[in-house]
Amino acid sequence: MLDNLTIPDDIEKEPELAIPSLEEQQRIVAELKRLEEAGELTPELLEAYLTGKHSSVATTTE
Repeated sequence: MLDNLTIPDDIEKEPELAIPSLEEQQRIVAELKRLEEAGELTPELLEAYLTGKHSSVATTTE
């Protein structure tokens, strides 16, 4: 089925991200919900969480 699918050699590959633990996933979801409810969820913050760069984003839990 995928015999004719080839990836060009010159394409830049993004590094694979480790899957967060269930506890970390729950913390991320809770933080995103909190940010959304507070009206503070921006496309940049969402992208940071979805690309694994959220550790560099300051987060607070209340």
